[in-house]
Amino acid sequence: MKTPLFLTLTALAALAQKPEPDRVIAAMKERAMADQVARMKTDERIAFYQSLAETQPANLHYRNLLAATYLQKTRETTDSAYSERASKLLDQVLGADGSNYEARRLRTEIYLERHEFKKAIESSRTLTRVAPGDPWNWGTLGDALIEWGDYDGAAEAYQKMADLRPDLASYNRAAWYRFVAGDLNGALDLMRTAANSGSAGENLAWVLVELGNLQIRAARLDDAQNSFTAAAKVFPNYHPALAAQGRLAARAGRSAEAIALYKRAQAATPLPEYAAALHDLYREAGQQKEAASQLALLDTIDKLGQANGEKANRSLALIYADRNHKPARALELAKAELEFRQDVFTYDVLAWVLYRNGRFEEAAEAMAKALKMETPEASFHYHAGLIAKALGKNADAVRHLRRALELNLGTELNQPAIARQTLAGLEPGS
Repeated sequence: MKTPLFLTLTALAALAQKPEPDRVIAAMKERAMADQVARMKTDERIAFYQSLAETQPANLHYRNLLAATYLQKTRETTDSAYSERASKLLDQVLGADGSNYEARRLRTEIYLERHEFKKAIESSRTLTRVAPGDPWNWGTLGDALIEWGDYDGAAEAYQKMADLRPDLASYNRAAWYRFVAGDLNGALDLMRTAANSGSAGENLAWVLVELGNLQIRAARLDDAQNSFTAAAKVFPNYHPALAAQGRLAARAGRSAEAIALYKRAQAATPLPEYAAALHDLYREAGQQKEAASQLALLDTIDKLGQANGEKANRSLALIYADRNHKPARALELAKAELEFRQDVFTYDVLAWVLYRNGRFEEAAEAMAKALKMETPEASFHYHAGLIAKALGKNADAVRHLRRALELNLGTELNQPAIARQTLAGLEPGS
C-alpha cells in the first residue's frame, strides 16, 4: 500500500536532519509505522495518533495526523463533532506555527466540509502558490469552484490535479465534472477507472457508490447492484451503500427489503434523505404511523438545524418540495443555500421549491440556470417539464418529461407515473 503523504513528508524531514546510519534507521521506522497505520480501522488510528500527540506534544505533525483522521471519521459518519475536534487541533497547530503547511491544507478541507466555499477557494488558491506541485490543493480548489458554479475554473483545477497525480482522488473528481458537463458515458469510464485504481477502504467504497449511481442513470441496474454490493464488502455497514441498495430494492418493488436497508443506513447515520425514503416506503406500504414518524423526524432535523444557527439546507429543501410539505420553509432553505453555493443542483432545488410555491415564472428562470450545463440528471428534466406545463409551454414540457424518463427517472414518489400521465395529457393521441 502506498505510504500516506503526511508520513512520507515526515520521513523526508527526518532524513534531512540525521546522519548515516541514523537516516536509514529513521526511514525504516517511518515506513514501519505507515504500514502499521494502513492496517488500522479509523477508530484505531484515532487512538494511535491521540497517544502520539499526547506523549510528544512538541511534534505538531502528530496533531495534524489526528486532525486528518477526525476528518476521515467525519466523512464516514457525517458526524460534525469529529470535524469540530479536528478544527480545534488545527487551531492549536496554527497558533504555534502559523505557516504550518499540513494544518493549512487540512483547514481547507474543513472549509469544504462546512460548505464555506468562498473560504475554501481563497485558501486553496493560496496553497497552490505555496505548493503548486501538491495535487490535493488543485483538488480542493476544483471542489470549491464547482460548488460555486465556476465550471471552467473547476475544470482547469481538476486537470492540473490529474496531470500531477492520476489516481482515485483525481479520477473521481474528473468523472463528476464530466457528468455535470453532460457527458454521462465519459463519467462512467472515469469513475470505473477510479474504482480500479488500487485504493481501498471508505474512499473506494464511496467511489463504488458513485459509480453505481451513474450506472442507474444509464439504466444499467444490474451493474449498479454489483457496484453497491462491492462497496458494502469493501466497507461493511457503509450507510451510502446500504441506502443505495435500498433504492434499487424500492425500484424493483421489494418494499420490505428496501425498508430494512434504509433502516440500517439510518441507524448508522440519520440523514434526512433516509428519513424521506422511509416515509415514502412506509406510506406506500400502508404503515401510516411509521410514515408520520419519519416526517416528524425531518421536522426535528430542521428545528435542530435552526437551533444550531443553520440557515441553509439544500437536501431538506428538496425533500420538503418533493412531498409538498412546508413549501414556505423549503423556499427559505433553498434561497439561503444560494449564499453558499450557486451550482446547477442548487438552482434545480430552488426552481422546484418556487414551483411548489406557485411562483412559476421565477421557477423557470432558476430552472434555466440549472439546465445550463446539460447535466443528464433525470430529476432536472422532471422538474423542468412540470414547470413548463404550469406555464403553458407544452412542447417544452413534453421534451423534458421524455428526457426524464430516458434518464431512468426514479420510482420515488411515483415520479415516472406522474411523468407518463402528464405526457398522456399533453399528447392525447400518442
